[in-house]
Amino acid sequence: MKLIKYFLQFLFIIFLFFIFKIIGLKFSRSLASKLLSIIGPFFRSKKIIEKNISYAFSNSDKKFKDNISKNMWKSYGKILAEYMFIKNFRKIETEKFLEVKGQEILEKIKSSKEPVIFISGHFDNFELMAMHIEKSNVDLAAVYRPLNNYFLNPLMENIRKKYICRKQIKKGISGTKEIFKHFKSGTSVALMIDQRVTQGIRSPLFNMEALTTTIPAQFIRKFNCKVVPIYIERKNSENFILEIMEPMGFEDDQTIESITLKLNQLLESMILKNPHQWIWSHNRWK
Repeated sequence: MKLIKYFLQFLFIIFLFFIFKIIGLKFSRSLASKLLSIIGPFFRSKKIIEKNISYAFSNSDKKFKDNISKNMWKSYGKILAEYMFIKNFRKIETEKFLEVKGQEILEKIKSSKEPVIFISGHFDNFELMAMHIEKSNVDLAAVYRPLNNYFLNPLMENIRKKYICRKQIKKGISGTKEIFKHFKSGTSVALMIDQRVTQGIRSPLFNMEALTTTIPAQFIRKFNCKVVPIYIERKNSENFILEIMEPMGFEDDQTIESITLKLNQLLESMILKNPHQWIWSHNRWK
C-alpha cells in the first residue's frame, strides 16, 4: 500500500513540475500555494500538525492555530514551486531576491578558513540558506534527511547537489562520520536542528521534551568551534530576508545537554518570529 501511495505522490509531483515549467515561477507560486492549502493534509498528518502547534501555542484559540496550519501549507506550496526554478536562483544576482543581513560574518568565516557549524530550521525557503553560503564561496557541506518517498528522493537529491550545495551528507550514523571528516578537512557544516532524530537526547522544545540532535554540541565540546545561527523568512512572494547571526559562544564547562537546550531555545525564538513559515508537519515530539 505504501509503495502505491509513494508512486502516486511521485507522479503527482512530476506532473506539477511540468505544469510549473509551462506557467512560470509567478503563477506557479500562486497555484501551488492554493493547491497545497487544500491537499496538503493528504500528504502529512493533520493530527500531528495540530498537536505540534498546540504544544507551542497551548493558550491560543483554535482559529489562531488553524490559521498557522493553513498558512504553513501555503508557504510549503511556494517552496515546492520554487524547486522547479531553483537553478534560476543560483544563477541570478542575490540582491534581486534576497536581502542579506550579516554578510560580513560570512566574509570573516571565509577569510579565517576556520570551519564553523551553521544551524537553522525548516523555514521559508530553507534551501536558499545553504545556497547563499556556498555562493559566498564558503566551503560547505549540508546535512539532509532523505525523503521517505524513495521514488521522489533521487530527484530531490539531484536538485540539491546540482543547484543548492554540492556537498550533501545523509543524516544518520554514517553521515555523522562523514561530517567529522569534512569538518577536519576545513569544510563548514550546515544542519537543521528542528527534525526528530533517533540518535540524540531529549531536550525541551516549547516546554515539551523532543529528541534533538547533539551534533552541534559534540563539535563544540570536541573542537571548541563556533556555531553560527542562520535564519530566513519570506518577505513577500518574490523576496526573502536572510540573517546570518553572530557566532555563539559557550563556556568550557557547558555540557552536551546544556548546549543542546540553549540551541533549542534559539530555535524557539526563530519559530515565534513567523510561526506560519516553519514546517510543523514533522513528528517532532514523538
